[in-house]
Amino acid sequence: MPPIRVLLVDDQPMIRTGFRLILETEPDIEVVGESADGMAAVRDTAELRPDIVLMDIRMPRLDGVEATRLIARSGPESKVIILTTFDLDAHVLDALRAGASGFLVKDGPADSLVAAIRTVATGEAILAPRVTRRLLDRFARIPEQEQRVQEAAAPRTLDALTARELDVLRAMASGLSNAEIAEHLTVSEATIKTHIANIFEKFQLRSRVQAVILAYDTGLVAPRAAP
Repeated sequence: MPPIRVLLVDDQPMIRTGFRLILETEPDIEVVGESADGMAAVRDTAELRPDIVLMDIRMPRLDGVEATRLIARSGPESKVIILTTFDLDAHVLDALRAGASGFLVKDGPADSLVAAIRTVATGEAILAPRVTRRLLDRFARIPEQEQRVQEAAAPRTLDALTARELDVLRAMASGLSNAEIAEHLTVSEATIKTHIANIFEKFQLRSRVQAVILAYDTGLVAPRAAP
């Protein structure tokens, strides 16, 4: 198998160097470039076509959220993993809406970075279903000035979905895995995967995370009350 090609995006050279040192020890991962801001990241992604873009969320000229949105619009080839200094950063939800496949905290262990790259390269998101639920519960009530992000990123109706697809989407947003959804709906796991693929196609979604956000944005699932 060819190595997983990675682009490093961060405005701090020392952080990029640190990530490069970690990744260059892995035989199945190749660092193909470095970008110092979001604008460079969009340009370098188009030129280098990496499998994975490790994207800092706060950068000059163009931040990681907007850079992710532009990369996602260009096609599904390059998948974005957002890097943030703080766990459950308020901007992470915007980045996931924009098309990121998940997020990592910068001071996490090196093996989690490597594992995340390998996981996302296979087409999966790096947030487990229940972690996704906790993230969305935390930020479901976003400030009014940020409502424009919802309006721009999310369809206002789920009329395109069948009744069974609605059941599957609702179950995903409740934190169930594919196997758990299959058991709950008394169908095969392969059938659930087909329904999820249909949901992705109808709403041009890139990951399970975006599907769960769709359920919240359209009111299919309500956030749990704050403790």
